[in-house]
Amino acid sequence: MAAVAGNPSAAAEDLEPQREGVPGLESQRRQIEIGESGRERPLRAGESWFLVEQHWYRQWEVYVQGGDQNSSTFPSCINNAKLFQDQINWGLKKGLVEGEDYVLLSSAAWHFLVSWYGLEQGQPPIERKVVELRGIQKVEVYPVELLLVQHSDMGTPHSAQFSQIDSIDLVLRTAREKFLVRPEKETRLWVKNSQGSFERLCNTRVTVLDAALKSGQLVVMETRNKDGTWPSAQPQTGNKASKENEDFQCQPGICGLTNLGNTCFMNSALQCLSNVPQLTEYFLKNRYLEELNFCNPLGMKGEIAEAYADLVKQAWSGHHRSVVPQVFKTKVGHFASQFLGYQQHDSQELLSFLLDGLHEDLNRVKKKEYVELCDAAGRPDHEVAQEAWQNHKRRNDSVIVDTFHGLFKSTLVCPDCGNVSVTFDPFCYLSVPLPVSHKRVMEVFFVSMDPRRKPEQHRLVVPKKGKISDLCVALAKHTGVSPERMMVADVFSHRFYKIYQLEESLSTILDRDDIFIYEVSGRSAICENSREDVVLPIYLRERTPARDYNNSYYGLMLFGHPLLVSVPRDRLSWDNLYHILLYRLSRYVTRPSSDDEDDGDEKDMAPKESIPKPGHAAGCSSQNPGPEQAGPSSGVAGGSRAPMNNAPGPSHWPQRVRRKHLFTLQTVNSNGTSDRSNFNEDTHAQPYIAIDWEPEMKKRYYNEVEAEGYVKHDCVGYVLKKAPVRLQECIELFTTMETLEKENPWFCPSCKQHQLATKKLDLWKLPETLIIHLKRFSYTRFSREKLDTLVEFPIRDLDFSEFVMKPQNELAPELYKYDLIAVSNHYGGLRDGHYTTFACNKDSGQWHYFDDNSVSPVTENQIESKAAYVLFYQRQDVARRLRSQQASSDPPAPPACGPPPNSDSMDVN
Repeated sequence: MAAVAGNPSAAAEDLEPQREGVPGLESQRRQIEIGESGRERPLRAGESWFLVEQHWYRQWEVYVQGGDQNSSTFPSCINNAKLFQDQINWGLKKGLVEGEDYVLLSSAAWHFLVSWYGLEQGQPPIERKVVELRGIQKVEVYPVELLLVQHSDMGTPHSAQFSQIDSIDLVLRTAREKFLVRPEKETRLWVKNSQGSFERLCNTRVTVLDAALKSGQLVVMETRNKDGTWPSAQPQTGNKASKENEDFQCQPGICGLTNLGNTCFMNSALQCLSNVPQLTEYFLKNRYLEELNFCNPLGMKGEIAEAYADLVKQAWSGHHRSVVPQVFKTKVGHFASQFLGYQQHDSQELLSFLLDGLHEDLNRVKKKEYVELCDAAGRPDHEVAQEAWQNHKRRNDSVIVDTFHGLFKSTLVCPDCGNVSVTFDPFCYLSVPLPVSHKRVMEVFFVSMDPRRKPEQHRLVVPKKGKISDLCVALAKHTGVSPERMMVADVFSHRFYKIYQLEESLSTILDRDDIFIYEVSGRSAICENSREDVVLPIYLRERTPARDYNNSYYGLMLFGHPLLVSVPRDRLSWDNLYHILLYRLSRYVTRPSSDDEDDGDEKDMAPKESIPKPGHAAGCSSQNPGPEQAGPSSGVAGGSRAPMNNAPGPSHWPQRVRRKHLFTLQTVNSNGTSDRSNFNEDTHAQPYIAIDWEPEMKKRYYNEVEAEGYVKHDCVGYVLKKAPVRLQECIELFTTMETLEKENPWFCPSCKQHQLATKKLDLWKLPETLIIHLKRFSYTRFSREKLDTLVEFPIRDLDFSEFVMKPQNELAPELYKYDLIAVSNHYGGLRDGHYTTFACNKDSGQWHYFDDNSVSPVTENQIESKAAYVLFYQRQDVARRLRSQQASSDPPAPPACGPPPNSDSMDVN
């Protein structure tokens, strides 16, 4: 308003057209000083008050109290010149005191005075906010003065004043206005702290006070590059690299991800999620910025959502061949320690974490209320389901819920009282089992009692949940040897890692274990004194020189395959055992010739005393076993069983007195590493026997090549064929009724006891995008395996109408039909493997194969394979809606980079 100068009468004449509605002086006084608009009313946080120079206000008071509108005390227009330091920046003088230098007027009172008297020309109104500090409302006379600069030009800062209760969003909007940033450009703020480093102002909804901003601080506005990167995230050569990226153009979304070291699982999950159209549009159009939840205690302070948004914007900018997801990897490791480092992980596990993290970071519910879960209690399903979904949305409302969440119907039936419990639970993905064979193929080596027969490799088909006895029965069909005459052992590093009992489960044996099955006497057993024969575990050792101070110590090194040998209990002497073992080793141990005989020296002969037996002292006959003395376990003719090849036993060999021994025998522990010359009678410890060879004797008489030889049985070529299964079969298996396991009982509210109830899951409400996880990895206490069964899944028209329990809308069949949009693949086994992705581009409709930073077009007939692990399906009505929105709003997509689609462009199988 123009200033009014001169005498009061002239001023009155100038203001006459504007003062026709001016109230009387007493009325003015009441409106300004008392009542709702008066300066005496209490302050309210957040409202605006105005400063008026004290001298002018006192003159106005004298004027209105005089009661004469034509008085010479007319105050003229409002003039606050004495409150300003200068008339350029219009900054307030320091140290102004209320009541001495200025008075405060409410917003209504200020506007009354301006409308009645006007404001000195060129002067800005001095508007200040009411803030609440420590429970006290006060007018913030001196606001926070910030220095605003652009990241691209840190030269001359622009000063701007903000109240402590102003939001950071207002600071950002002010900076955008000052630097003339176009509306479609994305910006963010950094503040320089007292240490000289910069911190992100992530949450734009907090106040200047909450962000602890002080006057004089430097605030930097950063604008996202055209290629989706931020200038601050670029290295020293970032500007040049960013310029090169902006010059490069290709189809948005056709962008690889660099493998940082065993991060193919992460890349695969990210590529799948990036190709969910509605989720990607949500980030590309910056709708996520309004929904970032920085206060959610279950979230990641918005950092996961922002890191994922940065990746999406770069991948869909059309300016990158590949992107390095280092920042995202760091964020994931920070909030989920299991993903720290560079070890291989499961893409589905990362996907589960990422979906949950994005949901909590973008949850529109800022304060979650307590919701009590209610059972159906006989109410109609649709009523209970609607209540469960509403309760879920009261605590969980985000773009992830909108896109991926559906509803299960869970039915539990008590086996005792028949009580039925029906609940409805939300889900984010379906983990469906694969129909698995109840058979298992195991490879074993059979070691016959006949020393001339080499070990045989067999491939046996046994029940997956069978016992060791089932393994022996299967082997008996190939060998003709009775299962009662077999002993099963796990051999590892030339020793027995474990000797199995017949009743033990086959699940304790892993596929990588070396399993040997030994033929023993039908009357043999380990540690069973009631049996006639005892089975002795036999190890082979070689003396090896090892240096010590005297160079005289000899170590003992295990070698070869251990044996299980049946020996008659009443003939258990060292001398007998020597000849029995010499016979069992005769295939690859040569007998000394007559030239090697030693007629006088028996220093290598062990004493002719009995071998200590479990629970017994030494004391058995030391004579050589003759035909009438040798039992069947000795492998000699005579007794109850002769050898299969009628080979002569050791008693039939030409006998000469004091023949030189090839090796010595020694009792050892189960590891074969220490001698045990004495056994405690109370412990019933099983003796293990070691055959100790001198290096020279082993070199002369032991044939290592023959000892390691084995033959393959015809069954080794057998392959258990796995017929392909349909995806619908997996879903049927998922919805099949099952009985709860003992480790996870259900507490029946009727019986008041934990019960192994029957449980059935049904699909009630399906999401817009359905994620189906094929449970290829099986983990038990003793075994881990990957199922490489081929699952046949449709590319289009996956129909769920037969699986959904909710009453269906027959007029909209597309509500139950889905089309495939992405597949996460896993190649390899449990210990190692590689993840890749098939995905359909939302703009072009073309399928591509993403293998880390490599991207190639593929055809639909290349997508289905045994490697398919996680499937992404989109509901057809959603796809139709997105296509119509894109056609009406988006320009045509640029041509895709690379060669045109060609089935010969890449062999993914």
